[in-house]
Amino acid sequence: MANSHSVHVIGASGRSGIALARGLGARLIPVVRDTGKWAAFGLGREARIADLANPGDLARVLRDATHIVSCAHARHAAEVIAAAPPDARLVFLGSTRKFTRWPDDHGNGVLAGEAAFLTSGRAGAMLHPTMIYGAEGEDNVRRLAALTRRLPLLPLPDGGRSLVQPIHQSDVTRAILAALGHDWTEPRALIIAGPEPMTYVAFLRAVATASGARRPRVVSVPAAALIVAASLSRFIPGVPTVARAEIRRLLEDKAFDIAPMRELLGFCPISLAEGLALTFPPDHVSPLTFAPD
Repeated sequence: MANSHSVHVIGASGRSGIALARGLGARLIPVVRDTGKWAAFGLGREARIADLANPGDLARVLRDATHIVSCAHARHAAEVIAAAPPDARLVFLGSTRKFTRWPDDHGNGVLAGEAAFLTSGRAGAMLHPTMIYGAEGEDNVRRLAALTRRLPLLPLPDGGRSLVQPIHQSDVTRAILAALGHDWTEPRALIIAGPEPMTYVAFLRAVATASGARRPRVVSVPAAALIVAASLSRFIPGVPTVARAEIRRLLEDKAFDIAPMRELLGFCPISLAEGLALTFPPDHVSPLTFAPD
């Protein structure tokens, strides 16, 4: 993308939004709801204020936009499309949650937003990331690290054999920047993911090692029993709360072909080992003392 193009980033104060904002530098035009939250990041860029529930607000702040990235939930795609200038290039963040066998508001919202975009005829892309880790304030891998520190045994449905393919936040940012620079002629949905799938238990063990925790002992437990236990997790001090839906999704394979991502966006994602080294740098990992396995 030419450096002369400004980029309006909707949801610039969110996790993926702030990572993109830092990458755009002087090209950034942040669009946020909360000026206080935005100012706390200290990027020195004045934000435009808009509420996605107010079409007039959004049209006003996007009036001069040529390139728009929406890091807001994909359910708002229709509102962004309606407010954007007709020739603006659009990039949306969706989610592979749209593939879940247990539909929820999040996944259904992604599906609705994708449908609105793909039928709009607008040039651009909706990027569907898998689990994102390594973002500022992200808690996916940090919650897992906390669990490995607190629990002597980690119960997993089916022993953690389902597949995952997490993507580091830096690669999400790279994908967005590449999508902004691609010459789209129509709306396109694209999955973005890490380089290769792995079992959930392998992912869990990699997180534990990178965070300075011991290699966790994993036991296979029926999903129904874990769902009951998850409802009690909020009452156990020091143990992260686990939702019933999270247990169900541990039974799903989340493995994807990223050849289209490589071909259209022109890059290969970093390995899990590289991403976890960025997430848990050695000088920030607290040594822990455990009994030997």
